[in-house]
Amino acid sequence: LRHGQSKVNVLGIVLSSLEDGKKEEYTLSTHGEGQVKVSVEKIKEGDLLGSDTIIYSSPFSRTKRTAEIAKEVLGVKEDIYFDDRLQERWFGDWEKTNHSAYEKVWIDDEKNPKHKESNVESETEVLERMMSLVKDLEKKYDNRKILLVSHGDPIMILHAAIAKLSLHAFRKNKNIQVGEIRELTNEQ
Repeated sequence: LRHGQSKVNVLGIVLSSLEDGKKEEYTLSTHGEGQVKVSVEKIKEGDLLGSDTIIYSSPFSRTKRTAEIAKEVLGVKEDIYFDDRLQERWFGDWEKTNHSAYEKVWIDDEKNPKHKESNVESETEVLERMMSLVKDLEKKYDNRKILLVSHGDPIMILHAAIAKLSLHAFRKNKNIQVGEIRELTNEQ
């Protein structure tokens, strides 16, 4: 689940530091809360997720609030687990600049998934931490549904890798929108 529209999205800035990301002033917008509720209700009605779902979330305020809404809608009794591996991609020197900077990073990503231009966390590094979490969860839980609540780049990098697509192709054809839930399978 990609977090719903956040106040950061509304401001149109890049906010990727864990320290700032945890601040409540950057949580979901009212519209974002509604997006998440609708998305989770739809998935619940389709029986993909239910009250036995295990929820893991990035510790950012926007993902934390998204996870809380999902927990409430699904009727999950277990606590939400927070894992730094789900945090936003670090956008380095672009931090707190206009969100148009994302496009610049993505152009560099297309040329080299290992790039660290402008001190950005590379696609490869993001994938390594996301796959590390998935592998740990696969070892820990047997036959359980797990909802991962994260951010656009980490989720899309993970999905693209599992679907065996370039991230550029994934963004172009299967981009994951704010508040959207997508099943993670190797049959993307």
